[in-house]
Amino acid sequence: MRIKYSSDAILSAIETLGWDVITEDIEVEIGGVAVTGTATHPDANPKWAKPYGTVSYQKDAFIVIKNKTKSPVISSKEPQKE
Repeated sequence: MRIKYSSDAILSAIETLGWDVITEDIEVEIGGVAVTGTATHPDANPKWAKPYGTVSYQKDAFIVIKNKTKSPVISSKEPQKE
């Protein structure tokens, strides 16, 4: 489905999916990002070595709408010794 952006368009997409914004846990996230995961030297050039945890949004970033109610995460469990 391709929709021109507006907050109404997002609500329309959620409605099309049959989700209930009142009772379900709906989350909007941004995909297509890069996060610096290594610590850098304090004197490093910030153009080439961004501080740890810096978020950079890519030119092709996108929006993800998740219904956490319909997709529960079930953590793995440690194998039991017999």
